Amino acid sequence: MNVYRNLAEVPADFGPCALTIGNFDGLHFGHRQILRRVVAVARERGWKPSILTFHPHPARVLAPERAPRLLTSPERRLELIQEEGIDQVLILPFTPELAKLTPEQFVRELVVARLGARAILVGQNFRFGNKQRGDVAVLAEFGPDLGFEVDAIAPVSCRGQLVSSSAVRESILAGRVAWAARLLQRPYDLDGDVVKGHGVGAKQTVPTLNLDTRAELIPARGVYLTRTQELDAGAPPRRWNSITNIGYRPTFGDEQELSIETFLLHTLAGATPTRIRVQFLCRVRDERRFDSPGALKSQILKDVHVAQAYFRRLSAWRDRPVTRV
Repeated sequence: MNVYRNLAEVPADFGPCALTIGNFDGLHFGHRQILRRVVAVARERGWKPSILTFHPHPARVLAPERAPRLLTSPERRLELIQEEGIDQVLILPFTPELAKLTPEQFVRELVVARLGARAILVGQNFRFGNKQRGDVAVLAEFGPDLGFEVDAIAPVSCRGQLVSSSAVRESILAGRVAWAARLLQRPYDLDGDVVKGHGVGAKQTVPTLNLDTRAELIPARGVYLTRTQELDAGAPPRRWNSITNIGYRPTFGDEQELSIETFLLHTLAGATPTRIRVQFLCRVRDERRFDSPGALKSQILKDVHVAQAYFRRLSAWRDRPVTRV
């Protein structure tokens, strides 16, 4: 997948393309449906499946006080986009100058003349141009004159709830990570460095990997069943079933700094990883203050039994025979 980070990098043969436009934060199920449609149309017509997205998020420039905490970093978003078969992505720096373009200028000068869009595929609530004056109807009006077709993709619902980045954020902040995974069609994850903790866990409870992440959106305090993946460069990735605690370590009186501590359910053979990705599967319980480190250790061992039973059931479900009729 080719990635361009400004217009100067965009080659003359970027088009003809089937193009979608948006922020795609989190790349949830609704986003994936749009991307799959882009790929299908492009392959059918012999065009390039492409994305125009922005960094920073437009709200950071136009209304910083209302800007959402992002679900994914630009690099993580690119990883997820690539999974859907997109050939090329332009991450356009969002500036006040770009925001001043009228809907017609945005489409005529950028989307058509510069990117060579022959088909534009967007969600039905798509807005663009200065003060978001443009919508799907306006876009369709430009199509015949500028030589592109428009496909407005219907929103996706999951068990009666509209799938959106806002809905995913709300679920994660409430600790409902299993529901967030349904909306995302993947577990929510945090990437970061493994850093040295206070050393109390290894001595008095159980040893953990302490995650230092730059992610903007952290699940609610509590204990979660997770999967942990090694991200160290140049090494075949190792993966472990795990339990992760997010909180302020109330048992040890350390309630100033949020910690993300992951206990691996398998023996860590070899060197300790330096970078990991923690995927959040479901919530086990709230964070609690215990009377002693021993009481905390006892609860952690109970959590381990819950986790082991969960992963056994998950493995059995995946390995079940498929009956064909």
